[in-house]
Amino acid sequence: MVALALSFGGAPALAQKAGGTLVYLVQPEPPSLASYVSTSGPIGLVAPKIYEGLFDYDNDGKIIPVLAESYSVSDDGKTVTFKLRQGVTWHDGKPFTSADVQFTVMEVLSKVHPRGPNSFREVTAVETPDDHTAIFKLKNPAPYMLRALSAYESPIVPKHILEGTDIKSNKLGNNPVGTGPFKFVEWKKGQYVRLDKNENYWREGLPYLDRVVGRFIPDASTRTAAMENGEVLYAAYNAIPNIDAVRLKERDDIDVTTDGYSMINPMTLIEFNTQDGPFIDPAVRRAVSTAVDRRFLIDTVFFGYGNPATSALSSNFGATGLHASMPNFPEKGNIDAAKKILDDAGFKPDGDGVRMRATFDLIPYGEDWRRAGEYLKQVLGDIGIAVDLRYEDVPTWLKRVYHNYDFTMNLNYFYQLPDPVLGVHRHYGTDQIRQGTHFVNSSRYSNPNLDALLASGAKEPDAEKRAAIYKDIQSILADDMPVVNLFELQFLTVYNTKLKGAYGSALGAYSSFAEAWLDE
Repeated sequence: MVALALSFGGAPALAQKAGGTLVYLVQPEPPSLASYVSTSGPIGLVAPKIYEGLFDYDNDGKIIPVLAESYSVSDDGKTVTFKLRQGVTWHDGKPFTSADVQFTVMEVLSKVHPRGPNSFREVTAVETPDDHTAIFKLKNPAPYMLRALSAYESPIVPKHILEGTDIKSNKLGNNPVGTGPFKFVEWKKGQYVRLDKNENYWREGLPYLDRVVGRFIPDASTRTAAMENGEVLYAAYNAIPNIDAVRLKERDDIDVTTDGYSMINPMTLIEFNTQDGPFIDPAVRRAVSTAVDRRFLIDTVFFGYGNPATSALSSNFGATGLHASMPNFPEKGNIDAAKKILDDAGFKPDGDGVRMRATFDLIPYGEDWRRAGEYLKQVLGDIGIAVDLRYEDVPTWLKRVYHNYDFTMNLNYFYQLPDPVLGVHRHYGTDQIRQGTHFVNSSRYSNPNLDALLASGAKEPDAEKRAAIYKDIQSILADDMPVVNLFELQFLTVYNTKLKGAYGSALGAYSSFAEAWLDE
């Protein structure tokens, strides 16, 4: 049995100033605040201030205790015991107990969360011998699970509100009740969401701020102006377009950082409908990947913040030996080679040079994505794929892609997270064709050989054997190409320098802001 006691980096320093309101950008407006149902990025900007996880993680990946004070792992890796924090209450005054953890994992995250079925795939039961002990029983060791316990990734939710209801439609989705440093007060549609200080927060002296307000500003230039004039103090996930961020960073009162995304591993990509429409043939999907000039896309649209994708896995997994570069992922793109792939597959151009037509949906998260869509429309036209761009609001887009499968190709980004089991498997496994669940296998790609490899990779303890499995996985996906990975995205956070203490979590803007304060 390996037991690990956890500790915070230290008590809050006295130099911090209490009080004040932090106004930050939430772009775009979230479809709900149900982070236990959807991992839509805008939800992540709000919900982790309200809900908490068992852990948080610092920028070096070190575990920070939150609702769990300590944990221990049995010698065989199949039992993980969490000692839970005492004296924690929900925002409605009810006590937080191990029953909430058991219910959250077994009845919510494992069933309706996009990534929970993979994060907790090995968990067969959560035992609760007392109110402050939760014992996870596993079929097989799952060390990756310990990297998936943040408020963003696995929010602990109140059993007394959700039990016996339809989890997806429960009123909690838009009226959240958590244990975190801020309490939900108001959601003014189209304008802002307001959270006030939790006066009964279990961390004495925190939060420092009286209030945090997430503002929704659809127009990119207006968002930039709000940052310039001090109306907002914090903007993450490229809410300020890169073209403006590189200009604003020259100011004395504004800075820009790429910190706070180390556990996210975001990958920009194109999802295809592999069951209906023009992209059923893998050759067409390979041609798209071959044609795209990834370096041009990074440098021109995202101002150099990114690295070209070279396989279905981020190169950041190279540190653990899992990443392998694959064919069909050229950095500069090759139009002639892409045309030949289509020619050889029998897709000949008509008199206008058009081989096929498609509608290209764009993630509705801002101007950078519109500009990326314009470039991709041009390059696809160069190989004879004529596309019309479609840009809708977030709820409509999510419903179209993940509920109705009413799309042919979709520009998006996915978080690959600290381990492929957590962030990559959900894109390709047959068991991840989960209609109505966001950010899973919307392509409806199904390959029994790949499914078997994914299952093996999830539980293989030997590093060399695991690397060999993931090389085979990447090889299959480079050939079948149900998803074209474009580039590893580097998000920018733009912030006013008077905002302090908001940068210590590896989850960045998806953290709690409990230690954030204003130096004014």
